Amino acid sequence: MSNTPVTAPYTRAVVNAMRKLYPESLADKSFDNTGLLLEAPSDPLRRQMNSVLLTVDLTKAVCDEAIERNDSIVVAYHPIIFRGLKSLTLKDTQQQSLLRLAAEGISVYSPHTAVDCARGGLGDWLADIITGTPTSREELDQDNPESRPVSPSKRSPSKLEASDPFATQKRPTYMLQHHPSQLSLRENEKALKLGSREHKRYPISATKVEGYPGAGMGRIVRLAAPVNLTEIIDRIGLGLGNPKGFPIAVPQGKQASDMMISSIGICAGSGGSLFAQMEREGEEVDLLFTGELSHHEALAAIEKGKCVVCLFHSNTERGFLHGVMKPQLEKAVQEEWEKIRNEERNREGNSEEWNEALEDDNVEVQVSEVDRDPYGIMIDKAEL
Repeated sequence: MSNTPVTAPYTRAVVNAMRKLYPESLADKSFDNTGLLLEAPSDPLRRQMNSVLLTVDLTKAVCDEAIERNDSIVVAYHPIIFRGLKSLTLKDTQQQSLLRLAAEGISVYSPHTAVDCARGGLGDWLADIITGTPTSREELDQDNPESRPVSPSKRSPSKLEASDPFATQKRPTYMLQHHPSQLSLRENEKALKLGSREHKRYPISATKVEGYPGAGMGRIVRLAAPVNLTEIIDRIGLGLGNPKGFPIAVPQGKQASDMMISSIGICAGSGGSLFAQMEREGEEVDLLFTGELSHHEALAAIEKGKCVVCLFHSNTERGFLHGVMKPQLEKAVQEEWEKIRNEERNREGNSEEWNEALEDDNVEVQVSEVDRDPYGIMIDKAEL
């Protein structure tokens, strides 16, 4: 090969696959920074493994993990470079991670709002958890004849129904619990195999990009028959790894078991601005389901008779990496890697090391074991 710096061929296969699964044109460029954020030069003499590490946030711990694993590329849902940089120094912890990864030949790609917007992406995954239907582009295009609304009087008793989340409790001894690792989510995939509910869904803000019908930011779900809020809370808990608890808000004087829900506004991460747009456009819902809302946004919602379920910002996003993105990317990277290998194998000027790298047909996609939301919940030891 020439002395011109180039990206590792496997890294290019991953980037190509991500762009096909979640086109960058769908991202909200008014504020977002998506795409290949760090393009590390390839060195065939110390080449990386044919592996990609998925994470929500590229923290120092995830950086250490990628270097230890010798990954070719990190796909970080949240962009680690969000605004313009005037320098890259080791003083800044995020810049330090980028410099360390570049030195090791590891690139960084961020899809962020392209994943939020895509059909079958993050918005649909959260809607699936609410409705009990699996994420699939094909199934989104079909009516499920077995989907029938279940009468609230016939539903199974909720494990939360007997308790009032706003009741005063004794002061216990607490310990910190973080949201379950995505590694434990395999046990909870049955959440999406529960009897699905007949419903309609559509984006809160439909994309203006031509050629992507049904894509857009957020989702509105309208159920064919109302269900109790406690049942929805059970579905959310099961679909997202059974966390020990998460914030909910209901109108004053009400309990969760009093609330019947027919419509849900959904937004991964922080939903305040998207929910405000929803209201301006006259879309009324009974429940707001998101990662986080400000105090005043939540207060305004319950004053209007709405309910709110929050999971902390990144806990609405992390399970998607394991449940949907990982299998999607494994298949797409396999196809793209085969194309690149066929195009570049034995091309004139290739070094022996370069051709050796192209002979490696292994493809690996893993989800970070150390990525987590910065917040945890202090819970009573007696409840463990």
